[in-house]
Amino acid sequence: MLLSFIAFFFTINNNNFHKSKFISSANEITGGFYQKSAQFSDYFKLKTQNEELITENTRLKNLLEKLKSKGEHSETITVKDSTKYHQKYTYTPAKTNSNNYHSLNNFILINKGKNNGIEKEMAVINSKGIIGITEDVSSNYTRVQSILNSNSKINARLKNSFHFGTLVWNGVDYNVVQLEDIPRQADFKIGDTIITGGKSTIFPEGIPIGTIQKINSNLSNNSIQVKLFNDMSNISTIYIVRALDKKEIRTLNNSFNE
Repeated sequence: MLLSFIAFFFTINNNNFHKSKFISSANEITGGFYQKSAQFSDYFKLKTQNEELITENTRLKNLLEKLKSKGEHSETITVKDSTKYHQKYTYTPAKTNSNNYHSLNNFILINKGKNNGIEKEMAVINSKGIIGITEDVSSNYTRVQSILNSNSKINARLKNSFHFGTLVWNGVDYNVVQLEDIPRQADFKIGDTIITGGKSTIFPEGIPIGTIQKINSNLSNNSIQVKLFNDMSNISTIYIVRALDKKEIRTLNNSFNE
């Protein structure tokens, strides 16, 4: 074996053809090894990379809110002086610990609470659309009332008009919710998009909800079946939305009602 190795060594070193073939084969082997090693290493980095993406996405959402508020007063979107704009919302990322979607009144448990600035009645969304509203908050966890809950009532509207209705759930299909009390004069068709209306102090305007799947008409109003953009059986990363003007608006509304 030693003599064979020595012969192989001299053959490779003294013959350019054999040498180039050997180097090419060695590179192929080591290259494949390093590729597999890199893939293996990247797999264990996915969690860290995902958390970094969530953090960056949250930063961009908060920055977008600042730019939106600046855009209400000026055509430019460059923010230089924080006294010249009024931010309306902030976003906090979180993960779901449990998610119910089979019962009539479903809830989602998330891993952020009072220690993270979470309070009752804050909007919960993800990249595809609305999820629900925070209900009970402890130090480190929050229970969210899912949109798949018989007590859920959310202001929503047609994307292509300003006709509003109330988003509810009848407990039948976790992929479909109902938009009720849409005026009969409203112009809409199957396939149209439904978004949040912005008339509440919880959800920002324009958050996606779903598309019209079926229209049930009666003499008084329309009830619309809305196919959700979200797969409510598969919820992981979410964002909790704080409405910064909520208390001020509610104080004014209460004083008006009094």
